[in-house]
Amino acid sequence: MSMILRLLITTLALLGVAYFIPGIVVDSFSIAFVVAILLGLVNLILRPIFIVLTLPINILTLGLFTFVINGLLFWFVASFIDGFNVDGLFVAVVGALAVSIVSFVGNKLIVSKEDN
Repeated sequence: MSMILRLLITTLALLGVAYFIPGIVVDSFSIAFVVAILLGLVNLILRPIFIVLTLPINILTLGLFTFVINGLLFWFVASFIDGFNVDGLFVAVVGALAVSIVSFVGNKLIVSKEDN
């Protein structure tokens, strides 16, 4: 049950980010739900690989390059889903950061209360 709640929180975060950040477009709730699933899979499979491959750059930038990796993965998911558009890398980095923050706060408030 908590995994479904986490997906719904990420879906709502995507819809909120699309509403507030110009340059990010999500056409419907169902597209946001599919994007949330794919972002979860991409972050589970590809993100660790990219983190390891870019470790020297990440060390030089004191971890700030991780924001670029997150933005690139966000932009990557938008590149092959119709109905989810991101206008550029900067918008993708800001959008990925906003979705991460909203999802983190939502998960802490809602899901952690359910687990207790």
